[in-house]
Amino acid sequence: MSRDSRAISKLLRHTAGERGLTMSADGWAAIPDVLRLLNLSRDRLDLAVRENDKQRLQVDGDRIRACQGHSLENMPVTREALENSWERVYPDDLLWHGTNRGALPAIRREGLKPGRRTHIHLAPAKDSHVGRRTSVEVLLGVDCRDLEVYRAPNGVLLTREVPPDAIVRTDAVH
Repeated sequence: MSRDSRAISKLLRHTAGERGLTMSADGWAAIPDVLRLLNLSRDRLDLAVRENDKQRLQVDGDRIRACQGHSLENMPVTREALENSWERVYPDDLLWHGTNRGALPAIRREGLKPGRRTHIHLAPAKDSHVGRRTSVEVLLGVDCRDLEVYRAPNGVLLTREVPPDAIVRTDAVH
């Protein structure tokens, strides 16, 4: 991911509030405002969006947003507005969440919680590129029948939290 892509993603996902960027509750910001704050040209922004490895950024005319992965603190986005902008899906198969072994005792007790983010990221398959961190030790298989699951425009699947009883498989990553 390029330096410009990282800067745009950070602004739109985590620091818009503290940087004074006006943003809608579903994450859209005016491109001229983003360009000014980051001292970028429109050509550099367009290149960063095109080359983003996980397609985290979405452009619609003169506005831009991060598809998902927003922080809750100091951000003008809301869970409800984000969910209303995503597609509700009803997965039949297990979805996957990558984590490390050290987190397993807490996950077994409390399930998956988004922490400082709006949602938990899930992947449709064990080998998915989107919705999964690159360095994980364990993949958790999640039965989503009783969960509200959404698909962001870049294909990442999201839910607010996963209770312990919805985690039905634990597979080591080789």
